[in-house]
Amino acid sequence: MLAKRIIACLDVRNGQVVKGINFEGLRSAGDPASLARRYNSEGIDELVILDITATLESRRALADTIRAVARELFIPLAVGGGIRSEGDADAAVEAGADKVSLNTAAFSNPALITTLANRYGSQAIVVAIDAKRAGDGGHFAVYSRSGTTSVNRDAVEWAREAESRGAGEILLTSIDRDGTKAGFDCEMTSAVSSAVSIPVIASGGAGTLDDFVDVFTKGRADAALAASVFHYAETSVSALKDYLQGHGIPVRI
Repeated sequence: MLAKRIIACLDVRNGQVVKGINFEGLRSAGDPASLARRYNSEGIDELVILDITATLESRRALADTIRAVARELFIPLAVGGGIRSEGDADAAVEAGADKVSLNTAAFSNPALITTLANRYGSQAIVVAIDAKRAGDGGHFAVYSRSGTTSVNRDAVEWAREAESRGAGEILLTSIDRDGTKAGFDCEMTSAVSSAVSIPVIASGGAGTLDDFVDVFTKGRADAALAASVFHYAETSVSALKDYLQGHGIPVRI
C-alpha cells in the first residue's frame, strides 16, 4: 500500500494565513513563510497555499507569498486561487509552485484542465472541489468562488469529468465540515475516491487523531489536508504520523 500523505493548508488573505468555519468568520493564524518553515521541519508531506480572495477579487495568486513560502520548503507546494489561465499557472510555477489547483476556472473553462495537464503533466494539476451535502441520497452539491456560488454539479460526477480531462488529483473539501473539527466527511470522500482512479485529498473537519484514521480507512482517502489543528499546535505532524503508523496506516516517517 502506498504511504498516505499529510498535507497542511495555508489559506491566505492579504499576505496572512487565516482560518474560519464553513468558509466564513476568518481570523488570523500567522505568517505564511513562518508556518511553512515549521511544517517543513516537522515532516509534513506537502503544503497547499490557497489565496482565498484571488478569484473573488479577479486577480492572480500573490507571487510574493508563493516565493516566500517556496524558499522554506523541500517538499511539494501546490498553489490555488486566481488560476484562470495558462499565464496565471505559469506565474505560480515561476514563483515556486510544483502544482496548481483549479476550482472556479475549471467550471468556466474545463478545457484549461487538459491544456495545463499537457503543459506540466497531470501530476501537477489538482482540481479542487468544494461541496456540501444536498438532502438525502448521497448527493453532494458543488460550489465555486470560495464556496459562494452553486454550480449545479454533483461532486462525484464532476470528479470523474476532471479526471477524464487530465487532472492528476482531486482536492475534496467539505464546506459543511470546514473548520468545525467535527471530523472529515468520510461518506463524501469515499464516494469520490471510489469513483476515480487518481488520488483524492480529503479536506474539512480534522479535529482529532482518530479523524485522520477514519478518513484513510472509511473515507478511502489518499491524503488528508488540515489547517486549524496544525496552525494552533493542537497536534504535531510527527505525533499524527506516529499515531497513524500505530493503527496500521502507512505514512512517510
